[in-house]
Parts: sequence; structure tokens; C-alpha cells
Amino acid sequence: MKVNQTNRLKYRLLTPEDAHLLFQLDQSPAVMQFINGGKVTSQEDIDSIFIPRLKQFSNPDSGWGLWGCFLQQSNDFIGWILVRPMDFFTEKRDDTNLEIGWRFMQASWGKGYATEAAKQIADAIAEHNIAKKLTALAHPDNQGSINIMKKIGLEYRTKAIHTEPLGSTEVVVYDKNIA
Repeated sequence: MKVNQTNRLKYRLLTPEDAHLLFQLDQSPAVMQFINGGKVTSQEDIDSIFIPRLKQFSNPDSGWGLWGCFLQQSNDFIGWILVRPMDFFTEKRDDTNLEIGWRFMQASWGKGYATEAAKQIADAIAEHNIAKKLTALAHPDNQGSINIMKKIGLEYRTKAIHTEPLGSTEVVVYDKNIA
């Protein structure tokens, strides 16, 4: 899948060689607030948990993976957009329903980058006819992410419990049909 760059941002799928970027991003308690209560991620967790998971769900042809977002002018890494089948690590995996998510450096917040990137990648998914549905999850208090979900056309569906390797948390679920 190809994602077109914008005037402000360019994108590429992250690889295991980008572990240092994932580590840098996860060193801000504010960035991690709605992920795990603000605990920064260790390099060991990046290497032993997140990189192996990234390898499992990355599929460049289908557009699955972490789309690194970089500023056009400086090439600075500012965050990523996640694309993978919903419930990828469970028996309920659904390749027709793609999860979209994001995590951005705190210095880039409030500038519309996350919305711009999420919209660009969501549009590419729809254009390439990769899935029938797009779904996003967020902590119920994460108003910033919920606002992005609404701006890219997702609608509230329900509350649920989302389980990750480091624990479970309550989330709100937003989605839309794209095919």
C-alpha cells in the first residue's frame, strides 16, 4: 500500500531497525498516560515485546504495520499510525476490519499532525480496498484521540475491555464501514 505524503508530513512503514524511534516516543509520561497510566517503556520491552509483535502484524502489501510520520522539512520523527487487523493477537482476528491507532510526540500535539496522518492513512486503506471496516480504540478519558476518531469519520459504538501484553484496560470503540 502506498500512502501519499502531504505538504507537512511524509510516511513510511517502521521496521525493527526503528526500535530507537519507538523507545524515544514512549519516554514521555504524558504520551503514555492513556496507554498504561504514564509508565515509560523500557528498551527491553521495546526489544522483547513490541518489535516481535511489529514483525508479526507488519504486511507492507496490505498496509499493515506502524506508519512512521516524519516532518517534511526536517525529516524529524513525530509519531506513528498503527494499522493491523482487529483482534490480531486473538482467535477473533478479523482481516476485514482494520484497527487504526496513533501515538505522537508531545511536542507535536495540538498541531493537527495526528489527524492529518490518520486521515491520510485511512484514505489510503479505503482507496486500496484493503478492508471493509476501520476501527479505533481509546481510553474513555483520552479526549484528544476521541476527537481524532470523530474527525476521520468514525462513530462511537460501545465500551469494551482491551487486552495487551502489559495488561487490560477499558476502551471506547469507534468505527466506520469503508467498503
